[in-house]
Amino acid sequence: MIAAAAGSPQNKSDSKWVAPADAAAKKNPLIGTSGAVAAGKKLFLRHCAECHGEDGAGIQDAADLRVLQVQNQSDGSLFWKMTNGNVKAGMPPFARLSDTERWQIVCFVRTLKGEEHPEK
Repeated sequence: MIAAAAGSPQNKSDSKWVAPADAAAKKNPLIGTSGAVAAGKKLFLRHCAECHGEDGAGIQDAADLRVLQVQNQSDGSLFWKMTNGNVKAGMPPFARLSDTERWQIVCFVRTLKGEEHPEK
């Protein structure tokens, strides 16, 4: 989902897919909210894991959401990428999910940064 929302679908740098400054500056209203990560995980497994895998490592050409290239992006950037997608690169838009659901997924994706993994 966040190739889905976060990086490029081929696990390569996609420097052209950058959130606009106003979107990147958006703050996640759910940070520190009880249950946001758990809800985000359920949504991630339902909507994102098919391409990104249950652990966010990426399946086939989907982005590895654990890598610094993704994790160093702002919450607002991840939210924008998830909302708008990049169909040419294989990332569908998820605007059909509510704002709350998309922010919950961002909260969960942030938990993936603690995984031990090599940069791809």
